[in-house]
Amino acid sequence: MQREAFFDNAKWILIFFVVFGHTIQPFVEKHDAIYVLYQWIYTFHMPAFIFLAGYFAKPSGSKGYVLKLTKKLLIPYVIFQSIYTVYYFLIGKQDWLHTPFEPHWSLWFLISLLCWHIMLYWFYRLPKHVALLITVQLGLLVGYIDVIGHSFSLSRTFVFFPFFLLGYWFGPEQLKWLRKKNIRAFSLLVLGLSAAAITIAPRFSTSWFLGSKSYLEMGMPEWGGFIRLGVYVITILMMFSVLAWMPRKKGIWTKYGTNTLYVYLLHGFFIHFFREFEVFQLQSSLDMAVLVTVAAMITWGLSSQPVRKLASPLIEWKDKSHFRWSKKIRTVKEYRL
Repeated sequence: MQREAFFDNAKWILIFFVVFGHTIQPFVEKHDAIYVLYQWIYTFHMPAFIFLAGYFAKPSGSKGYVLKLTKKLLIPYVIFQSIYTVYYFLIGKQDWLHTPFEPHWSLWFLISLLCWHIMLYWFYRLPKHVALLITVQLGLLVGYIDVIGHSFSLSRTFVFFPFFLLGYWFGPEQLKWLRKKNIRAFSLLVLGLSAAAITIAPRFSTSWFLGSKSYLEMGMPEWGGFIRLGVYVITILMMFSVLAWMPRKKGIWTKYGTNTLYVYLLHGFFIHFFREFEVFQLQSSLDMAVLVTVAAMITWGLSSQPVRKLASPLIEWKDKSHFRWSKKIRTVKEYRL
């Protein structure tokens, strides 16, 4: 079965936004334009990724399937949790020491992805409106429980699960409406209004889009649930608006869309080095062009075939017979980030 270019295009473009967002993060506080761009990116990039992950999910609750998925996700998590701990120490990062249950930076996604697949087995059996209502309520309520946060990625697991479930429910027929001219025109309005709203509104914390903190930590112990509900609405509109404009024909980046997990797990080595040693400055439009170029080069380089061959034993771990540097990499037919 031939891969549809839309999904690989979307994954590669979205992972670029992830890398670019992390690249410009140090300049958010000092530059209003960067703040707006940064917040705008965070309204859609991870929810869209999670939506696509759900689109390719299979609600199998068999023991063998769960064991296979656990190996596929948790072994790379343990490996990279250890590697990042050592790397952070070597570059002098202050918060380098984390417990095994407190994911370093972007590694939360691996734990949450495993949980979403397991949770899907129970929720896909329910009527869609009932399942969606329950998952949204869980996402709202978890913010009121202060002890649930970054550890085990529990908070993000519940907050982002509705997007995974939405992705599972959507099929090719349901996605066709994104191609309609009136939908794409409306999506441009949404994209523009969101940027304008972020520009006009008082500054607010990106934590509302990260889903990793309780409402108490974000200073809204009583009204946090209502704010998160509004964030859900904005994020869903932004997610579909961005997906509506993803290219559907093959481009020069399409073939790299199958390797975005490599970008996701490896780009932190570059980003944290840049931050710790303040490699880049932002004082002109030329500096901004440099940041865009650097983000694009990181995204392209880490999704290239040589990097995949080099890093696959750490990322696509299967069993001992596959754990060899010299062996050719088999084609993975399952969905990869």
